[in-house]
Amino acid sequence: MRDERGVVFPSPVVILSVVAVAMAGIAFVATRDSAPEEKQISTISQSETTPTPTPDPTPSKPPKPPKPQVDRSKVYVVVFNNSNVQGLAGRVAARATQIGWQVVGSDNWYGTIPTSTVYYPKRLQRAGELLALDLGIQRTAPAVDPMRLDRLTVILTGPLD
Repeated sequence: MRDERGVVFPSPVVILSVVAVAMAGIAFVATRDSAPEEKQISTISQSETTPTPTPDPTPSKPPKPPKPQVDRSKVYVVVFNNSNVQGLAGRVAARATQIGWQVVGSDNWYGTIPTSTVYYPKRLQRAGELLALDLGIQRTAPAVDPMRLDRLTVILTGPLD
């Protein structure tokens, strides 16, 4: 007697399986990379001689001369108080004098200034930035009318730290 055991799949499942395998094969062939190209690598041996330096064909720029140091004792400074703190301009003027600046005056300033500022004429910009650094003032700006253009002008809006 013959034994016929086995599994019978419904025909739609068999058809879907065959289609899935066929799609996977097509996807594999379509997305595979081309064979890598072989490259020939050859080594070049160099002799043991040391190369001699060749002169640079492009001439280099001569180095800029260093800017001269700011001589604090030769820069005039005037200090103005634009706050309600009594004697502030005088105290800051004395402090600037102790540092070495040539303070020629201190007074009150009438106007609106956003924060303590060192104003400088164009030729004294570096000196103005140095004075601001010495006094701990964060803001510098070019001098404006009615400020004198032969000196730095400090306008204080409050005590300095």
